[in-house]
Amino acid sequence: MTQVKESQFQKDHVLELIQAIDSGSLYLVRQMIKTLPAAGIAHLLESSPPKTRTVLWQLIDKDAEGEVIQYLNEDLQNEFLSELNTEQVVELTEGLETDDLADILQQLPQQIATNVLQAMDQQDRQRVESILSYDEDTAGGLMNTDTITVRRNHTVELVLRYLRRHESIPEMTDNILVVSRDDQFLGILPLRKVLVSDPDTSVREVMHEDIEAIPVDMEATQVAQLFEQHDWVSAPVVDKDGKLLGRITIDDVVDVIRDSTEHSLMSMAGLDEEDDTFAPVIKTARRRALWLGVNLMTAVLASLVIYLFQETLDQVVYLAVLMPIVANMGGVAGTQTLTLVIRSMALGHISPSNSRWLLTRELGVSVLNGTLWAVVISVIAFFWYGDLQLSYIIAAAMMINLVTAALAGAYLPLFLKKINVDPALAGTVALTTVTDSIGFFAFLGLATAFYL
Repeated sequence: MTQVKESQFQKDHVLELIQAIDSGSLYLVRQMIKTLPAAGIAHLLESSPPKTRTVLWQLIDKDAEGEVIQYLNEDLQNEFLSELNTEQVVELTEGLETDDLADILQQLPQQIATNVLQAMDQQDRQRVESILSYDEDTAGGLMNTDTITVRRNHTVELVLRYLRRHESIPEMTDNILVVSRDDQFLGILPLRKVLVSDPDTSVREVMHEDIEAIPVDMEATQVAQLFEQHDWVSAPVVDKDGKLLGRITIDDVVDVIRDSTEHSLMSMAGLDEEDDTFAPVIKTARRRALWLGVNLMTAVLASLVIYLFQETLDQVVYLAVLMPIVANMGGVAGTQTLTLVIRSMALGHISPSNSRWLLTRELGVSVLNGTLWAVVISVIAFFWYGDLQLSYIIAAAMMINLVTAALAGAYLPLFLKKINVDPALAGTVALTTVTDSIGFFAFLGLATAFYL
């Protein structure tokens, strides 16, 4: 479900639509909606408050609803689909590609999804069920079963005659897939070769056999990396025995890349990339409450560390002014390392063979930056309070926390990944807990040793 990049023209069009809705000119709104592509209508729905989007949905032509709904985020899909019965869902999804239809069925209650499948003809049902049997974040969940296949002993002329028998060919078809009689994947026949080759040439002579198909259980992020590395438009998907199951196209890979980017960004705030921007207050508050509770627990933990040194703070009050500096610098330094490592993990750059080198590099960076900023803050503290001992304490605490932050930022994502916890979701909270607690403990602990 490819998202269309919004141009200035589209922005102006959306503004005109909003003004027309506000003025109550529903006929004008309907006519303007007809001029928008399906993705543009979906964008308009996602950009509208609940009451407005309800009106807009009713103004969309029935024939266009299926195309529009595949571009919507999961929240909005659920909202609109939950109001439909089985017959309406069948009508709405008629004509959609199997991978898009499978995505929609996954949002429906089990009973309705089953009824929709039963309403399909046997061939379409088998295609959709084959995709639904795989996890949506794997190659099997991304693939489309709509493919064109030929045998390698066919001639180019026969292939051309076969193609002309079709009213159209599947979108994003840049290659024809070559298989054996038992559907074993053998290679690809580029369309550009078909168009320029001698008609009497056999497929065997012009096909590419050195093509590695994508395993059906490969993670979606790995699939995206392969597409990026090889500049593919489409790629075949096979099972463990090498049997062709379908193909993945670049539009689905773009969705994976976009979703991965949104997930990394939104997870750092404890949000879901599919969250509806205009969701109701109660629903939004409920989703955010859990994450706020987790953050509260980490803040309480850091406060307990401060509580341990309450006597020191009572006697040397200006420590309370300086200690947030140590924790904040550690948090920023750790976030830099954490972000780098999470990004590298997402791109597949980190492996057991190079993780030690990365850790050594980050330690070196933390020591250099720690030395620089420890000197700066010690000078500031001395001129601020005229206490040489205090300047030594804050410099040492700064060094300790920056080195700790580098270690935590490098190792936490790897550890969380190992225990099957999303680093993008839990990494920031865990890092903040470590840098705040260690920062406060180092600063106040050293102060206690020197002042009491």
